[in-house]
Amino acid sequence: MPPARRKTASTSGVSWDAATLAPVVLIRGSEGLLADRALAALLDQARDADAAVEVTRLEAAAYERGRLEMLASPSLFGERRCIVADGAEAMNDEFLTDALAYLQAPPDDVWLIVRHGGGTRGKKLLDALSAKHPVIVCDAIKRDADKAQLVRADVQRARRRIEGEAVEALVDALGSDLRELASATSQLVADTTGTITVDDVLRYHGGRVEATGFAVADAAVAGQAGQAVTLLRHAVATGTGPVPIVAALTVKLRTLAKVAATRGRSGVTTADLGLAPWQVDRARRDLNRWTPEGLAAAITAVAAADAEVKGLSRDPVFAVERAVLRVAAASGH
Repeated sequence: MPPARRKTASTSGVSWDAATLAPVVLIRGSEGLLADRALAALLDQARDADAAVEVTRLEAAAYERGRLEMLASPSLFGERRCIVADGAEAMNDEFLTDALAYLQAPPDDVWLIVRHGGGTRGKKLLDALSAKHPVIVCDAIKRDADKAQLVRADVQRARRRIEGEAVEALVDALGSDLRELASATSQLVADTTGTITVDDVLRYHGGRVEATGFAVADAAVAGQAGQAVTLLRHAVATGTGPVPIVAALTVKLRTLAKVAATRGRSGVTTADLGLAPWQVDRARRDLNRWTPEGLAAAITAVAAADAEVKGLSRDPVFAVERAVLRVAAASGH
């Protein structure tokens, strides 16, 4: 186990996979999967340091005055203690008061891990923790590029490789739920050998891949009207609503527009666009079929469908189908 550190942590903190145990650690951010991983890593380090460590969890919102001091008091049998304070984003005043007092002189034989899910509740405590103790940042992952990076990192930690198209298929199909995405990645690592391919993804998650709004959007942008409508109807039949399908069309067209705007410009990176390299490469291939006028027409059609599926149409599914056909027709024009 890495030695406990008392060095000052920066306000930005470190990522979950760099979590290092210390007498006091703050896990901050709303991405529950990453916060869980950070906590698991810290608890593993605590057990490596002392197999008999006593782990106690408390809820900061239902905290009772004096409990922190009691849990941190010297143990009769000399084992080390680890206190996990959950839900600090909803802490009550009693927890705030006791935690601030605790930070004045943290015991060397106790590890205190505070989980704060985001927001400014308990700002005085957050400032005190950030000023002198390590902070593990677990911000929400929203961009597809960051979700793709998570998949690649998980595969790499397992000493495996994954094709770019396989990453793309996973993120398209399961990226709306980070825990499900991570679980699917873990399943693929466990159930396959060698490099994970797009065929592996389709074998285990083909139903999800084929029934997503992104599959509909891909077909529409490629000008495959019949395939797009077939996928649309299959998606609706298997539980995908009109709103996420329109959202997928919007994301797809927005990506095309972003990449199209960089034509002839130098120095623009994928990071500047907020996209993964494979997304940019795919968009460039797709743009070979599109004119600026066609792209504008498609964006207008999808914007109209977005309003219709959110209340302006009595038949949202028909509104989406019409938008899909208009996008496919605009491709190549």
